[in-house]
Amino acid sequence: MIHYVNKNCVYKSLLFLSILMADITRTLKPISTFFFLFSFHSAHFLRHSLLSDLGSFHFAYSLYNGDTDTIPTPKVIIDLDSDPDATIVEITFGDRLGALLDTMNALKNLGLNVVKANVFLDSSGKHNKFAITKADTGRKVDDPEVLEAIRLTVINNLLQYHPESSSQLAMGVAFGVDPPKQQVDVDIATHISVFDDGPDRSLLLVETADRPGLLVDLVKIITDINVNVESGEFDTEGLLAKAKFHVSYKGKAIIKPLQQVLANSLRYFLRRPTTEEASF
Repeated sequence: MIHYVNKNCVYKSLLFLSILMADITRTLKPISTFFFLFSFHSAHFLRHSLLSDLGSFHFAYSLYNGDTDTIPTPKVIIDLDSDPDATIVEITFGDRLGALLDTMNALKNLGLNVVKANVFLDSSGKHNKFAITKADTGRKVDDPEVLEAIRLTVINNLLQYHPESSSQLAMGVAFGVDPPKQQVDVDIATHISVFDDGPDRSLLLVETADRPGLLVDLVKIITDINVNVESGEFDTEGLLAKAKFHVSYKGKAIIKPLQQVLANSLRYFLRRPTTEEASF
């Protein structure tokens, strides 16, 4: 059976619905505008109060989008070679770092002066460089314990102001909000080499898994076999530590047998023991 519809009734119904929707829109417009403004200002307030640091904003944004693969590798370089009058500290974390005023204040609390600071950009990101001296003497820092304190202070500030960095830092295991997903295998990551670097010194290269106190321990092992550390550079690159030391023995380059002793001592200390303690 075919039903015929009165067109006039349809037109009248559509006209009624149009008028009704217009009335509803006029009624709800102030309410919707209020909720929009409230939501906007609330989000604006929360962004500045809870995510005042740009790094925290990056972290929250990456978690929201499930995008953690784009987090750059944090790098902290402590350089005793390039400047004869100051210790150079270089910090890189993609393009996410600001002026690092909190880091400079933290270094001053260690009894240090930041005598010069500069920033430069390249393909790897934004590099913040500080020239640091001792506040009491004005001389460059060469004490291993103070150098390690500088390194840990910088890393701690990275964890605090850029929490997303914790997924790529060894200290993120204990102090980070997002610890590394996988730990570095020390046996695989450890590489040690010693080369002649002229008649008066040798070059020692060490690469291994990073951990707190590593710089102090390396220098102690070297000096325990009467090898002198003249200068060097210590780099923290994500979960790895890379050290470059200029060393000598009684003012001369290290002879081959002593090079082997040095390499074996470091390798024995850095790699995991193969025997369980419970077996003793």
